Formats: sequence, C-alpha cells, structure tokens
Amino acid sequence: MTFKFDKLYRLGAWGAAACMVTICTLVALQVAFRVVDALLVLVGLRRLGLSITGVSEIAAYLLVGATFLGLAYTFVHHAHIRVTLLISRLPSAIRVWFEVFGLIVALAISLLLGYGLIELARESLQYNDVSSGFLSIPLWIPQTVLATSVGLLCLALAEALLMALRIAARDPASFREATATDDSEVR
Repeated sequence: MTFKFDKLYRLGAWGAAACMVTICTLVALQVAFRVVDALLVLVGLRRLGLSITGVSEIAAYLLVGATFLGLAYTFVHHAHIRVTLLISRLPSAIRVWFEVFGLIVALAISLLLGYGLIELARESLQYNDVSSGFLSIPLWIPQTVLATSVGLLCLALAEALLMALRIAARDPASFREATATDDSEVR
C-alpha cells in the first residue's frame, strides 16, 4: 500500500528519533558528570556537583513522545505486530473484510483515545496544570505531543481503511496482507 501522507508519518518518526537521541544525550551527560565527580573525589579534590535537574522527569516525557510519535510510521511501514494465524488461511475475498473490520475497530479506539487526549490537554491548559517533579513543566506540552501522535495514527488508519474498502469493493480477490511487502517498498 502506498500512503499519501507518508511524509507526515516520517516527520513523526524523526520526532521520535529526536526524543530518543535527547534521552541518550541527557543520560550520557548525567553519567559523565557523576564520573567526573567520582574521579575528583578519588584524587582527593572537591566534587563539582554538576547535574541536570529533573533528568528522569524529562526522560520520561521524552520516552512517551518517542513511543507515540513513532506509531503512525511503524503502522504504515508494517512494523506493528499482527496476529494473522487464522485470517491468513482465508481466501483473499474474505480476508479483506476482516482487514476492514480490524481497521474500523483500531480507528474507533484511536479516535476515542485522541479525543480524550485533546480534552486532557485542553483542561491542563485551562487550569495551568504543571508536573509535580523538580521541574514545573506545563502538562499541556507533553499531552499535545500525545494528541498529535494519536492524530497521525488516526490519519494512517483512515488512509489504510479507505484503501482496504476500495480493494474490497473493486476486486477483493486481489487483496494482499497489509504486512506483505512489495518489491517497490524494499529500498
């Protein structure tokens, strides 16, 4: 399947990658600061006491961002785990309708999650909610990232659903597994 909004999904994947790199950088800096302090104490000097305040809190928000920003990309590139033991044995004409049903259920759940996240971010913004850790991070910021990520997933699911419905209506016998890779998809 070819997705029209693939560039948007790739942008989400780059955001997820940026979150992961930032986590690695923060943790590496924190470890380096501790090693420097330990070496200074070892040679009899005073500790510098360098540290990044709230690194675990920041890393937790970044991890959630990395997880959710990658959802749409991994879906359109067939990296989500699918259990197709039963439906893979069905004829293509029937299997396409199972795919349509699964996509409808996934889209409905994702839309409900997206709506809930939008409401949560709206309330956090309205009441000026902040995190309770060392840093007072406005909660609407990570919640907006989550809502945007789920929105991207909803777009990908809707796009896949429309493609599956088009195949089901025109030529259901030509349906291939969504996880099957074309030669054109291999780079």
